[in-house]
Amino acid sequence: MLASYLGMIFLLTTLNFMLPRAMPGDPITSLVARGSSSFNYGEESRIKMEKYYNLHGPLISQYGHYLNQLAHGDLGRSISTNQQVTHEVAKAAPWTILLITASMLFASLIGCVLGVQAGWRRDRPADRALMTGLLSLREFPPFLLASLLLFGFAVNLKWFPLGLSETPFSSSNSFFQRVSDIASHAFLPVVVLTVGLTVGYYLVMRAGMVSELGSDYLQMGRAKGLRNRRLKYRYAARNAMLPVVSLTAVEIGFAITANLVVERIFSYPGLGGLMFNSIPTRDYPVMQGTFLVLSVGIVTINALADVAYRRLDPRAVV
Repeated sequence: MLASYLGMIFLLTTLNFMLPRAMPGDPITSLVARGSSSFNYGEESRIKMEKYYNLHGPLISQYGHYLNQLAHGDLGRSISTNQQVTHEVAKAAPWTILLITASMLFASLIGCVLGVQAGWRRDRPADRALMTGLLSLREFPPFLLASLLLFGFAVNLKWFPLGLSETPFSSSNSFFQRVSDIASHAFLPVVVLTVGLTVGYYLVMRAGMVSELGSDYLQMGRAKGLRNRRLKYRYAARNAMLPVVSLTAVEIGFAITANLVVERIFSYPGLGGLMFNSIPTRDYPVMQGTFLVLSVGIVTINALADVAYRRLDPRAVV
């Protein structure tokens, strides 16, 4: 398992280096283009910039330099801002983690509770209505739902801010005022992500509950006179929770992907916004740094979920 994980990391690292360079254009051309703030005409200046950002020479040489930087924990220097990419990623990552963590917590709680209730009372009108409603809601693309919420609750009703992660120049506020301000800015993005994640938890938990309903231990519990509430939550729901561990890793991958779009729509200063801003200027180091952090995070979480599943379920193949 460790070998496959390391192999996947190496593959992602290689793709991370190659994909930006497969795009048309290059960062130096964008940097010195006429009309840009850093316009600088002259072949000599271009050559100096290519050497400074290590974009000269054959790709294999650039790739070797890139691997050497990663081995020393260096993600390079942004071509657009001339700042260390490690610093920019470290500045943006907490905001992305905040959105994903909050949405995962809400989605798992809401989805599992609804799944338990629906599975316990399967095929009833409430179960069918809930299933239809959630599946219909999931068909909304994240960008469409985000746009609708932004237009309805931020533009028209003005209940929430239009974007960003906190109000500018609000650092002088007290701790609780700042927490409230951050929460108000994160509310709509978290709602968008939670809607997309909840359905998966609901379906898996409902299916797990339905499969447990005919179990012998439930029949024995009813024969002993145990209350339905205890049978439902302490026994059936507990046994149906195992697939949720594997689902969580998949849902985190979905959350990270959807979050890239959500951050763009809400102008949220997370890794998604950092990545999108680097694309027009072909800022290779920033594109590589954000993609590497996100992709390695997804692979690592999936590996940890696989280990946890094997620990929890002795029937899993080791």
